[in-house]
Amino acid sequence: MDQAMELEQELAGLIISTLNLEEIGVTEIDPEAPLFREGLGLDSIDALELALAISKRYGVQIRSDDNQTPAIFASLRSLAAHISSQQSPGN
Repeated sequence: MDQAMELEQELAGLIISTLNLEEIGVTEIDPEAPLFREGLGLDSIDALELALAISKRYGVQIRSDDNQTPAIFASLRSLAAHISSQQSPGN
């Protein structure tokens, strides 16, 4: 499994635990599926909780007033790509 896929799986687990989605397995979250509305059906409160958990775990800030935030949260894959791009090479 490559590093990007590992991060996606780790993030899927973080989403499940942070948002209490225990009925969903890590492998059931399609990396390309939307996180909001259709797809996982998350809402803005979920996004805030998830942004806080990501900040704590990865040290990456996702601001609600950033124009890129909707694109960052578009899917598990886009979220993982953003986190990966924001981390220093040593992480």
